[in-house]
Amino acid sequence: MAAAFPIQPVARFAGKSELVKRPKEFACFSYDEDHKFHLGAQSLKWYYTPDLNVDLSKGFESFVKHDDSVDEHLDSLLTTIADYEQKTSKPIDAHIVTWRGMMTKIMAAPFDDDGFEMNATLYRGSIFIEENHAYKQESRANERPWNGPIPQEVMQYWGYKFETLSTLPRPWGETSREFIESRPDHVVNNKEQYCSVVRTGIGKTILCIGGEVDAIWDDKPRTQGDPINWVELKTSAVIQNDRQANNFERKLMKFWIQSFLLGVPKIIVGFRTQDGLLVGIKEFRTMDIPLMVKGNGRPKWDGDTCVNFASGFLEWLRQTITDEGVWRIKRRPRSAEIEVFKVEEVGHGHIITDEFMNWRIKLELRQAQPATEDEGAQQAQV
Repeated sequence: MAAAFPIQPVARFAGKSELVKRPKEFACFSYDEDHKFHLGAQSLKWYYTPDLNVDLSKGFESFVKHDDSVDEHLDSLLTTIADYEQKTSKPIDAHIVTWRGMMTKIMAAPFDDDGFEMNATLYRGSIFIEENHAYKQESRANERPWNGPIPQEVMQYWGYKFETLSTLPRPWGETSREFIESRPDHVVNNKEQYCSVVRTGIGKTILCIGGEVDAIWDDKPRTQGDPINWVELKTSAVIQNDRQANNFERKLMKFWIQSFLLGVPKIIVGFRTQDGLLVGIKEFRTMDIPLMVKGNGRPKWDGDTCVNFASGFLEWLRQTITDEGVWRIKRRPRSAEIEVFKVEEVGHGHIITDEFMNWRIKLELRQAQPATEDEGAQQAQV
C-alpha cells in the first residue's frame, strides 16, 4: 500500500524558511572528454565572458553528445563518497544521498506540474535516491512530436554551446588569446563534466548531494568547505512581452533551486533570439532571485515555500522508508501528492553498488577493532 505526502494546499508551507545549512563541498569527481570517471577536479572549467552575436547553432553537426540512455545509477557518487571515507576513516553522516536533479524535482513540486519517479533504498541509516531510469526513457518516448521551426535537438544544443563559449580549461592568465578568441569554433562535447559533492541540510535533514558545476569564477579556496565562487550557465529567449517574462520567471525557479542546492552564488544567463543568436548576458546573484521574483507583484513561485516543502517531505520520507528493499517515489503529472511504496521487498536493487557495500563492511570492521598501543599513544598525544 502506498503512503502519500500531500503537495496541496501549498499555503501550509508558506512562511519563514526552515533552517538551511550552507552547502560545503567535501569531495569532487570528473568525467573526461570520453565520459570516463576520475576522482578529482581535472574537468574543472573557468568562466570567461563570451562574445556576443554568435550563432548558438554553429557546430551542431560535430556535437559530441553524451549517451544518457545508459543508466549510471549513483555509481560515481558512491565511488567518490567511499574515497572520502577512506581518507577520514568514518562514514558520512547524511540522512539522504542523491543527485541534485532529484532534489530539484522535489523542491519544485509545489509550483511545478511535472511528474517524476525515483528509486530509493535504506542502507546503513541513509536513504539513497536515484532517478527511475525506465520512467525517464518512457516519458521521452511518449513526448508529443516537436513541430517547431528549429529541431528540438538543436535548441537543446544551444545551452551546451553557450557553456563552450563561456569557459576555459585553465585560468585566464594561463590561456592563450588565440584559444579564447577561437571558442566559437570549438567542438562542443557534453561528455566532459565536473561534479561537486556537498554536505548540506534542509530543516532536520542532512543531505549529501552530487551535481555538475559549469564553471568557477576565480579559483577554489585552500580550505575545504569554504564558499566557492561557482558559476551556473543558462540560456533563455530574449524577453519581449509579458508572456515571455512570465515564462522566464518560472524558469528562474529551477535556476535558483539548482544553484541553491550546491551553493552556487552566481547564475549567468545568455539571452538569445528565437533563431539562436546570442545577443545578451545578465548576471543574477542566486540569493537575490526569490526576493526579485516576489517584487514582481504576482510571483509564480516562492523560495521559502520550496524550502519548507522539501523540509517537510524529507522528514516524512525518513519516517516512511524505515527498512530495506527498493522503494518508489512517484509523482504523477499534475498530481496533488507524492506517493511512496515498496517495489522490491529485499536488497537494494542496483542503487547501491557491491563495491560500496563491501567498503562499508570493511569500514565497520575497521572501526570495531580496538586501537593498537601505538594508535592509543598517538590519540593520547592529541
